[in-house]
Amino acid sequence: MLVYEDVFKALNRARIKYIVAGGVAVVLHGFPRYTGDLDLMVYLEKGNLGRFFDALGKLGFLPKVPVRREEFQDERMRERWRTEKNMVVFSFQNRKAPFRLVDMFVDEPIRFPDVERKAVRVRYGTTRIPLMAIEHLVLLKDAAGRGKDL
Repeated sequence: MLVYEDVFKALNRARIKYIVAGGVAVVLHGFPRYTGDLDLMVYLEKGNLGRFFDALGKLGFLPKVPVRREEFQDERMRERWRTEKNMVVFSFQNRKAPFRLVDMFVDEPIRFPDVERKAVRVRYGTTRIPLMAIEHLVLLKDAAGRGKDL
């Protein structure tokens, strides 16, 4: 069973606009790679973010830092975190299984509509999973500039 299948199902049920990025996307595209977390690009619209926080909360995921949903929904606050704290992702950790981590981008390194338009949709059992296109994954990895990503 896919470790994060319950997350995908919950996000789909809540009709959240999201795209799987990072190592999980690479693996689901068919390239072997180890990854421990789930990286997501979530559409940063207030209602979508609210549903996202609710869906993860019902699965036992809580923000790793003490931030309320309303703070995260504030675009100016996210911009401050990005510029003042160099925050790239916001992390959620499962309180019953702390090794389960979900990271979401605090901004759109690539415009969400562009990523969504080129996303590849795969099936895992009965679950549809939207994956970031390989070309966008490469752009993100290049931008990260970390040796393990290149």
